[in-house]
Amino acid sequence: MSLPRLEPASPCGDGRAGVVLVLHGGRPDGHQGAGGFLLSHVRMVPFGQAVARVGARRGVETDLLRYRVRGWNEPDLDPVVDARWALDEVRGRLGPDVRIVLVGHSMGARAALRVGGDPNVVGIAALAPWIGRDEPWEHLRGQTLLVAHGDRERMTDPRSSLWFARRVSTISDRVARFDVHGDGHAMLRRAGEWHGLVARFALAALGLEPFEPAVANAMTAGAPEGLSVPLNA
Repeated sequence: MSLPRLEPASPCGDGRAGVVLVLHGGRPDGHQGAGGFLLSHVRMVPFGQAVARVGARRGVETDLLRYRVRGWNEPDLDPVVDARWALDEVRGRLGPDVRIVLVGHSMGARAALRVGGDPNVVGIAALAPWIGRDEPWEHLRGQTLLVAHGDRERMTDPRSSLWFARRVSTISDRVARFDVHGDGHAMLRRAGEWHGLVARFALAALGLEPFEPAVANAMTAGAPEGLSVPLNA
């Protein structure tokens, strides 16, 4: 089995202002290696590039995590293990106080949410997240969380991400959730809007700029109004 690895986005900052870790999707089961050409990984490359374009010159390092294998693989939770490895690797290079934002899609969003209680994580963007039954959420107390889900979704359930956002909103006042009308799991029809939302959220979660008004207003509104906000162009 190959080792997990971090692939720097281009351009890539030096990490003095923080790190954005991008986690790609996968499947419920699968021990095939996650190297080489993988659509779930390829889809997240533009997210890394979008963050890097606005963050690199401000000292933000952006890395895409490449898992060892393609599956979630209960009870091993392989991508969760790999995400924890990535957090430790970043701490080892940049120090114990480094600020980290997690950006995950589908299975990667689920992995990001599972490790989101890590003390260095200052924000999570969960895109079309795959939320399991009885998904744990209590460890995200006080966390900054952005959830976005398309209304033409066929792979993961927007109702589950709404349920999850509602739970976290009871223990954090920094939760916003957006409905991306007209888009599905691949996030392609409105790709630029997905990318921009995530890039701006990442910089704000790192404390480099204020949250954009739509996100700030959603966080202030809380449940239910702030958890079903249409994503506008």
